[in-house]
Amino acid sequence: MAERIPIASDHAGFEMKEKLKAVLAAKGFEVQDLGTNSAASADYPDYAHALAREIEKGGAKRGVLLCGTGLGMAYAANRHAHVRAAVAWTPEIAELARRHNDANVLSLPARFVSETDAEAILAAFLSTPFDGGRHEARIRKIELGDEQ
Repeated sequence: MAERIPIASDHAGFEMKEKLKAVLAAKGFEVQDLGTNSAASADYPDYAHALAREIEKGGAKRGVLLCGTGLGMAYAANRHAHVRAAVAWTPEIAELARRHNDANVLSLPARFVSETDAEAILAAFLSTPFDGGRHEARIRKIELGDEQ
């Protein structure tokens, strides 16, 4: 059974989202498009929260968000339990976010990366495992705050 990957964007990321949906499908993922459905102005938190709820409730393991800078989407998504959304603008950043932070949501800055770069960043995010080890305690601190 194919892994389901939810993807969402605001208006600034709409065009790139449409292209990345095809990339995900070609890689064998089941793509769940959570909107937006056009380049008309849209409020990014609506889409970030919808995707983050999928991760939070366990409906998906990983997801992809896009907005102009990637920042607003990440801010909103990271308000949800068990969501670690990382803004990545290079494949190396995406790889480190996965290896060291077990990032489970990729937030792409659609206005600042090319389609080719976005595909490479997405590929790094999808193919990189979490290193675990010393990083596991840090992830627990993210999840629990200072309740440790």
